[in-house]
Amino acid sequence: MRLPLEQPAGGERYPGLDAMAQSRHWDAATTSVVAARVGIPLDIRFFTRHEEATANALCDHLLGQREDPRVPVVRMIDTRLTEGLSDGWHHEDMPRDDEAWRQTLACLDDDTSEAFGASFEDASWEDQEAVLRAVQGTQGYWHGMPAGSVWGLWTRYADSAFYAHPWAWDEIGFGGPAYPRGYKNLGIDRLDPFEVKDARPGLDPIRATRSRG
Repeated sequence: MRLPLEQPAGGERYPGLDAMAQSRHWDAATTSVVAARVGIPLDIRFFTRHEEATANALCDHLLGQREDPRVPVVRMIDTRLTEGLSDGWHHEDMPRDDEAWRQTLACLDDDTSEAFGASFEDASWEDQEAVLRAVQGTQGYWHGMPAGSVWGLWTRYADSAFYAHPWAWDEIGFGGPAYPRGYKNLGIDRLDPFEVKDARPGLDPIRATRSRG
């Protein structure tokens, strides 16, 4: 089991921004929902321990999380799948989301074992990346499922979990929920007192991530 360490202190682009510090301005319902995301994560209830480890490795690649502290996206995905909180639809030629997660994680293991003689979790970062690039580059079906839909399943859940977490809000300069206080200084480069100006407006986050990798 891997848990995040202490909350990041601001970040390069929005130093000092702390969305959770604004929680005193939220109503009780909003506070309870957001606070649950940064508290002690719930025990894994949907994934097996091996599936959890595979999903962690997968999501680390999808989100570029190579170092702690990490947003605990797999814990959040596990909660969604346990409680049946899907998007309310799935592709006709794909299993339901809960079934699709189990199947695709097992297929990642199969492909990695065949290519590199290891489980996806235990393979090197480079070998994991090679397996994922092969999935992403597949035209048509991958293990009986449309490769594009598989990729969409992973990124849809990983991105939704990541950007629902206050640490990600600090990273992108989002000051937190607008209810009930709201934002008053609307418009380009108009900030409310609790917002932080981008300290590196010319930074390309994609290139910066690739240079670290």
